[in-house]
Amino acid sequence: MNAPARFFETTAPISFGGPQAPSPLAFRWYDKDRIVQGKRLEEHLRFAVCYWHSLCWVGSDPFGGETFLRPWHHGTDAMEIARAKADVAFELFRLLDVPFFTFHDVDAAPEGQNLAESVKNLNAIADIFEQKMASQKVRLLWGTANLFSNRRYMAGAATNPDPQVFSYAAGQVRAALEVTHRLGGQNYVLWGGREGYETLLNTDMKRELDQLGRFVSLVVEHKHKIGFQGPLLIEPKPKEPTKHQYDFDVATCYGFLERYDLLKDVKLNIEQNHAILAGHSFQHEIALAQALGVFGSLDINRGDDLLGWDTDQFAMNGQELAVVFHEILKGGGFTTGGLNFDAKIRRQSIDPDDLIHAHVGSMDACARAFLAASVMLDSGVLTDALKERYAGWDGPEGRAILAGERSLADLADRVLRSGSDPQPRSGRQEFLESLVNRYV
Repeated sequence: MNAPARFFETTAPISFGGPQAPSPLAFRWYDKDRIVQGKRLEEHLRFAVCYWHSLCWVGSDPFGGETFLRPWHHGTDAMEIARAKADVAFELFRLLDVPFFTFHDVDAAPEGQNLAESVKNLNAIADIFEQKMASQKVRLLWGTANLFSNRRYMAGAATNPDPQVFSYAAGQVRAALEVTHRLGGQNYVLWGGREGYETLLNTDMKRELDQLGRFVSLVVEHKHKIGFQGPLLIEPKPKEPTKHQYDFDVATCYGFLERYDLLKDVKLNIEQNHAILAGHSFQHEIALAQALGVFGSLDINRGDDLLGWDTDQFAMNGQELAVVFHEILKGGGFTTGGLNFDAKIRRQSIDPDDLIHAHVGSMDACARAFLAASVMLDSGVLTDALKERYAGWDGPEGRAILAGERSLADLADRVLRSGSDPQPRSGRQEFLESLVNRYV
């Protein structure tokens, strides 16, 4: 099969038209060249289109099959399908004028009958990516390996009870990491997939955690061997497809990285929908990652408040995004990370241009929220309130306590001598929420 000569109705790249732009396919807030906090907006947000949901998903759900009927989803020659898919992918990147894309190995190239054939297929498609990237602006934010879809991984990859499966997964990651390096990828993601358990009746948790720690260490060693400069990223996810996954949330991942001495080389790729599944907010997970020094990149999407699974919808909630970007700006912004649209259009959105509308709408929502966050940061409405609330800890006594210059007895005796009776102060939550509303 050949790629369609023209899949999208839209032919010109989406451009900035301003808040009153009459065209539905124009950016109203995302002016990529606008200078904010000393950098162009494009350099702050670092948008990336993901290969899997955008090009590979067929529109199915647990109760119904394919709805999209893309021309490259079917055919007898798997490599010809992969080449056609690459043509459409890079046309999408061009139309959206995004700086980055991301992919899993099996999204880009078909699996072969064995590892050698799969690696050959991946490198053949990487050749095509390299050629297309030479004439376009788009670059690779990160690559990763799919260690969850194939039947061999039904009991996990790194945590599998069979060391042969562990070894096969190592071969797959090696190939994906080397292709990511060849294409100039700025990060490499280790997504856990099925690294978890469905029942403890057949699970040795300590053994599996040790296996996972060794696997990630092997990837770190190979990263240095080939000269890959970017960080490795682990993506926290609490459940789905397994009942419990070992990379449950930011706090769990930090404990894992510390235990296996991986903090120097591994950061986190955080997703909104995964944060919700873990019982947290997106803001919480980002703030904690910043506090622990493991913030890396974001999968930008949203979940459905009424559904208990990972719906991967495009992010459109400006208020939520504004506080998220405020956290990111406070921490200094992205370095090698960015905003990856790990999001899929709804299965009823069957028109090709629906895929463009989804990205444009979410890019605009992110840009609008980012601009609001920047104004909030400049005005100090949240940071000043925070500084005031903790002012006592910045005084001489607070600093002495944290520096270890006071014992428990010292603190108790000080209160006994002074007869102090400290009284609580308002946390002013509603006031602060109303402040945020003024900017969004």
